Amino acid sequence: MFDYINGKIVSKQNSVIGGASFVVECNNIGYLINTTGRTVAEAIQEGTQTKVYTTLIHREDAMILCGFLNKGDRDIFNILMTVSGVGMKVALVLLDKFSGCDLISVVIKGDYKELSKAKGVGPKLAQKIILELKDKLINWQKNSPLDIPDVADKSSISDVSSEALNEVQAVLLSLGYSSQEAGAAIKQACRIVDKKDSSEDILKEALSYLSQD
Repeated sequence: MFDYINGKIVSKQNSVIGGASFVVECNNIGYLINTTGRTVAEAIQEGTQTKVYTTLIHREDAMILCGFLNKGDRDIFNILMTVSGVGMKVALVLLDKFSGCDLISVVIKGDYKELSKAKGVGPKLAQKIILELKDKLINWQKNSPLDIPDVADKSSISDVSSEALNEVQAVLLSLGYSSQEAGAAIKQACRIVDKKDSSEDILKEALSYLSQD
C-alpha cells in the first residue's frame, strides 16, 4: 500500500520494552513506523526530511507499519516475512543484527552459526531460515540466465564465473528488482569487486548500488 513515505522525522525511540520506532510526519499525518535499532541509530536528526521505505502489515487486531531508510533492507525484510516461522519481530531482530547485504551473504554461505547470533534466533531456527530463504532467493529465479556479455564489459568479464553471476541475478530478481536493474547493478559490481568468483562479494556491491537513491 505504501512504498515509501517522504516526510519529517518528529521523534525516535529505541527501547528494550517498546522496541525501535520513529514517527514521520507527512502532510500533517504522523506515521508510527516500527523498525530496527540500527535504523534508528542511522536516522537523521529529528526535524529533518527523509525518505522511509515501508511495508504495511495487516493483522486481525492491528495494522503495523514497518520501515527502513534503505530500500534493500525493506525488500529483504519482505522476503524474510515469507519464511515460515519468521514473523515481524524475528525479521526485525535479524535486520538489527545484520545489514541487509550481510544477512543475504550469511544465508548464501549457509552459515547458521553466524545467523544464530541474532537475539532469540536459535540454531534450529537459523538452519530453517537459511534452508527456506536460500531456496526462495536462488532457485526460484534460476530459469532466467543472464546474457553475460550484456552485463559486464570485456575488461571485467574474464574472471567472472557464469554461476556466480546467475546466482546474484536470481537473488536480485527474487527481491523484486527488474532484469534491467539487476543487469546494471551486476555490471557495476563487476567493475569494483576483486574476487569476482565470489557471488557474495558481487551481490554485496550490487545491493549497495541498488540502494542508492
